[in-house]
Amino acid sequence: MAQPLAALLRRQPLDRISDESAEQGMKRVIGPFSLIALGVGTTVGAGLFSLTGIAAAHNAGPAVILAFVVAAIACGFAAFCYAELASMIPTAGSAYSYTYATMGELIAWIIGWDLVLEYTVGAAAVASSWSSYLASILGQWNIHPDPRWMATPMSIVTLADGSKVHGWINLPAMVAVVFIVLLLLRGITESTRINAAVVVLKLSVIAAFMVFCTPFIQPAHYTPFIPPNTGEFGHFGLSGIMRAAGMIFFAYLGFDIIATTAQEAKRPERTMPIGILGSLGICTLIYIAFAFVLTGVVDYRQMDNDGSPVATAIDITHLFWLQGALKFSILFGYTSVLMGLMMGQVRVFYAMSRDGLLPAIFGRLSPRTRAPAFSHLIFLIVTCLLAGLAPISVLGNMTSIGTLLAFVLVCVGVLILRIREPNRPRAFKAPGGLIMPICGILSCAAVMVSLDGLTWLRLGLWLAIGLIVYAVYGYKKSKLNLPELPR
Repeated sequence: MAQPLAALLRRQPLDRISDESAEQGMKRVIGPFSLIALGVGTTVGAGLFSLTGIAAAHNAGPAVILAFVVAAIACGFAAFCYAELASMIPTAGSAYSYTYATMGELIAWIIGWDLVLEYTVGAAAVASSWSSYLASILGQWNIHPDPRWMATPMSIVTLADGSKVHGWINLPAMVAVVFIVLLLLRGITESTRINAAVVVLKLSVIAAFMVFCTPFIQPAHYTPFIPPNTGEFGHFGLSGIMRAAGMIFFAYLGFDIIATTAQEAKRPERTMPIGILGSLGICTLIYIAFAFVLTGVVDYRQMDNDGSPVATAIDITHLFWLQGALKFSILFGYTSVLMGLMMGQVRVFYAMSRDGLLPAIFGRLSPRTRAPAFSHLIFLIVTCLLAGLAPISVLGNMTSIGTLLAFVLVCVGVLILRIREPNRPRAFKAPGGLIMPICGILSCAAVMVSLDGLTWLRLGLWLAIGLIVYAVYGYKKSKLNLPELPR
């Protein structure tokens, strides 16, 4: 048994991780197009269709466009680092596996636990936004269910008699989560095919929205482009742009999801960089153009706590022939986002279980579909509870800080390997030498600092719970404690 301090810093050898990945039971069936589709499908979702309006109303105004640019720059540095590590370490687990090989077991546990928070809370945020769009569609069809069943206990809703009350539970959001998990239990091949079809539909929706709504842009809505700060950090002004960038940052976590599927990708040393960088580039262009049109059609002051700003924009334009089709397509398109997030979270637990840090049942695969069925069912329960009980603004911030922490540690991992093993073969190498990972660390950390104190507190509490779990189970059961045994 290693000494306590040494055990916390023990690392997984890169060659050992690669060998184990080749021996594991997951099928390598995902090609470069499917990876890009997975990244775009996961990235273009709640961060664009929902949080754009909230970030504009509360933090940045029309300058939410700049917030997307700031987030994209930080993501760009991180994406190059992800691409380099994914080509070197083609295994499930994403940032968890990368940090295990570079910074040791304790940091790997922290980032693995953080990734679970990122994906789970992100899926809940998407499901919550899905529910908002469903309510808009039902209202258009003159169907008005009790709003208390479509809102969290922390939300205020208006009843038919005009009275304002607290919501009960967001039931449609929970139903959406159940549907996606049932789909994922059918296996990765069928899931990626459905995802690709949904992505085509989703991009068509975005293109239609921008084409048909552009004539309704009001130049006055862009003035002032950067509303003056209210005297409170994060409420408009430059600090508001940074706060908005932090809130919407989880909109860019699609390439992080791609990294979790490396063990199921064909020729991962080639396809992973294509999938990661290709999806980031496509999504950045979409985000900037979409935010420009949305804030031009809808005054940012009208999007306060608006979980469905696209529906609001369409209502303003009175393009009634377009309303139903667009709203329904967005609703359907959210399935690809949920699919990617819930696919990523179970694969992180799969990797942690494979290394002995979690019970073996989390790594058990279905004999027929090769899907980690038990993990899917566990996260079904947790995600349903979050989607049904927590408001989307809280969920968005929590996902963003988890994403940012993962990005920082991935950039640190690239920096360490560049110094420790400069001659190790790299199928893809991020340009710029040490500048790329350093810029990634600094830019992502700057966005993290802009998030509010409660978000940091929630992250700290989650990580504290994780450290307790590690101390009780993972530290003792780690397979690195038994190097002499076959794994």
